[in-house]
Amino acid sequence: ERRKELSKQVVKMGEDAKVAIRNIRRDAMDVCKAMKKKSEMTEDEEKQSGTLIQDLTDKYVKLLDAAGAAKEKEIMSI
Repeated sequence: ERRKELSKQVVKMGEDAKVAIRNIRRDAMDVCKAMKKKSEMTEDEEKQSGTLIQDLTDKYVKLLDAAGAAKEKEIMSI
């Protein structure tokens, strides 16, 4: 019973971390849009930056999922 409770906490922490990552992505995209609006960045640079930001977001979400799954498995096996 305690293990199930801990497992739920791991899942919740993982979701909270994903939300934080998405918020960082949104902030970074907003900065890019603001720079384009001020003509500090071209449209192509904005698109490249957006693609890079999305790739990094996807990478870290996958790492987070893997770490969460490993921890959940560890909790349930002990």
